Amino acid sequence: MAGNTLTLPKYSLGTGDRFAHQAKAQLQACILAAKQGVEIIPVWNKSNREHTIIGSEPASVRAAAEAAVKELGWSKPYFCDADHITLQTVDRFLAPCDFYTIDVADMIGQAAPIEAIEAFVNKHPELLGKIELSGIDESFTITAEDLRGTASKFLAAVKQAGEVYRKIAAAKGEGQFIPEISMDETDRAQSPVELLIILVAIADEGIPIQTIAPKFSGRFNKGVDYVGDVAQFEREMQLDVAAIAYAVKHYGLPANLKLSVHSGSDKFSIYPAIHRTMKKFDCGVHLKTAGTTWLEEIIGLAEAGGKALALAKDVYADAFAHREELCGPYATVIDIDPAKLPSPEAVQGWTSEQYTSALRHVQSNPAYNASFRQLLHVGFKIAAKKGRHYLDLLEANEPVVAKNVTENLYDRHIVPVFLGLATAR
Repeated sequence: MAGNTLTLPKYSLGTGDRFAHQAKAQLQACILAAKQGVEIIPVWNKSNREHTIIGSEPASVRAAAEAAVKELGWSKPYFCDADHITLQTVDRFLAPCDFYTIDVADMIGQAAPIEAIEAFVNKHPELLGKIELSGIDESFTITAEDLRGTASKFLAAVKQAGEVYRKIAAAKGEGQFIPEISMDETDRAQSPVELLIILVAIADEGIPIQTIAPKFSGRFNKGVDYVGDVAQFEREMQLDVAAIAYAVKHYGLPANLKLSVHSGSDKFSIYPAIHRTMKKFDCGVHLKTAGTTWLEEIIGLAEAGGKALALAKDVYADAFAHREELCGPYATVIDIDPAKLPSPEAVQGWTSEQYTSALRHVQSNPAYNASFRQLLHVGFKIAAKKGRHYLDLLEANEPVVAKNVTENLYDRHIVPVFLGLATAR
């Protein structure tokens, strides 16, 4: 908190909990980090689509978070994120949430009125020419064509974000929630120059965003490693951070504004680049790990053996049978090779170790199967259909499931990204 305004601290971890059973295990990972001197704030997120699939309500996320915070004695901030909300879906999140990921991807490329574009261009002649950035040996050169073209592509999206922001503010009160704008679920990465121009438009719109989630180059597939040029990613991230610092200094955006890396779970190859950037610029980051907790639940059940392993096998069999239906909504963020998917009959004969080795994201293990993992990642709908049977087994095997959830978040995400950084103040 800063005065009466909710403020997102420097380092934060967006973590999904599809079935609202792992909040305590997730929070435990943040407690382990705190013991190492690094404060990482948990942000529990769940989208409208996920609530609809599972049949849950946003209040369940708040209830699970509060129970975990109370039981573990967490005294630092924490938040509940209305993930990827729009004007049409925000209402059900107004009471329980205090973090709003405003998703404008569908509006990117929608034409803004010509007069609005021209008004923006005319308002910002200072953006034309060379922009000197701090902390990096590169500068931006922005032409009138760049300014007009970026406004044409993104101004309508920013205007819609403003509508959503004002609707939330009318219900919650100014400063009583954390606003984020998300532009990652779109076809093309935004360049750092575009990001700067977008930030200026956001400032004009009066949205005090505290995080922004651009789309980076490369593929950020669900639950598997980054596919792309790591050096290019690092250059983009550094330029984005420098652009944010420039926008904060010159356009009055919140001082704690930081990058949000969406679909950041398991992007092991870029974690060193993220860490180096944070250290170089002394900047924060919001790392979104989302659905990997659900995979750790399945790994834990498989590890437990018996009925729990049998359920894990059944979930895969059903996911295999319905793979086209499951994969359709996630087509742009998964890359499954059907030839590499084991048959359900083969999986029925697997031991606990065979199942967990195929699913657990340890790339040095020759049994690891990225296609198997991605199919199960989008297959949480299958577990939801199992209803109480799935939840009962989760609860019966809580110690082994929780151990996997905590170790995954701490060892594979928090340690490489955040440890070694100074404690947030």
